[in-house]
Amino acid sequence: MYDSSVGISVAVIGGGSWGTTVAHLVSHNVATKLWCRDPKVATSITQDHRNLSYLPDFCLSNDLVASVQLGEVLSGVDIALVAIPSQSFREVLRQMKPHVKSGTPIISLAKGLEQGTTSTMTQIINEELPASPSGVLTGPNLAQEVLQGFATASVFAMRDRANTEEISKIFTTEKFRVYTSSDVKGCELGGSFKNVLALAAGMTIGLGTGDNTIAAVITRGLAELARLGEAMGAKPETFYGLAGLGDLIATSFSTQSRNRYVGEQLGKGRRLNDVISQMDNVAEGVMTAPVVSELGKEYKVETPIADQVTAVINGNITPPDAYELLMLRDHGAEN
Repeated sequence: MYDSSVGISVAVIGGGSWGTTVAHLVSHNVATKLWCRDPKVATSITQDHRNLSYLPDFCLSNDLVASVQLGEVLSGVDIALVAIPSQSFREVLRQMKPHVKSGTPIISLAKGLEQGTTSTMTQIINEELPASPSGVLTGPNLAQEVLQGFATASVFAMRDRANTEEISKIFTTEKFRVYTSSDVKGCELGGSFKNVLALAAGMTIGLGTGDNTIAAVITRGLAELARLGEAMGAKPETFYGLAGLGDLIATSFSTQSRNRYVGEQLGKGRRLNDVISQMDNVAEGVMTAPVVSELGKEYKVETPIADQVTAVINGNITPPDAYELLMLRDHGAEN
């Protein structure tokens, strides 16, 4: 575990299920403050040690405090962890800017790509807070299982190896093991791309297909997204590690997965807006799929599964028709 005697303090920005979970973890090692938009959430965390809106069944660390005052949470902290959905990420960084001292590492906990720019979250950090080193924590990390104390592995990536090793220690507990990487782009793309495939896997489940079909969708989808990631400058092996395959397995097969749930409901014939309107948390794959299709065209990499998911999300095709179109594709060599 990280030695809290060194006086490190951390701010976690975002009081949803994952932001709360990471704040709970980190508070065992270092002084931690959590920023929430909702005053009720902040009060329940500080006073009752529960996030009654997102994680009502779990007790949180007594050392964790929360506030709706962004300046108060960021005041004097050494590291900021940002658990904000991708489409609001830039806006919140701009709100943070007056309160962040120069050189403070900013670590993304989000898994998505910004629509319009196709930027990853660390690219947004580099644009909005260029004096701050950036990094990402990602992997097969379902919030409720982490809080239940199940053994979990994650990957933390920064370009600066010295910073990577030191900062990774704030996350580490007996049950939460953190591996390190210098492939920031690959880790971010893996975490973003897998949400799109989880939507596809969910759709096949909703359509009533078997495990063979799900395995085929996941395997072929991972191959297409690894090719796209490599074309974008990521290391291909990253997509077959925790940030890619590991996260994909958890997100596609777990009933706790928001992206799988949305895909499954679409496969059953429900309308996207109806599904999303009944959810408290964001299913990032819904916003990321069109960005992946756009990137595929830009880098001249075929992304047939992502393209069909995008077509379903945009209302241009139904899940059964998307499934049929994928089955009609020409056969070819696997590699």
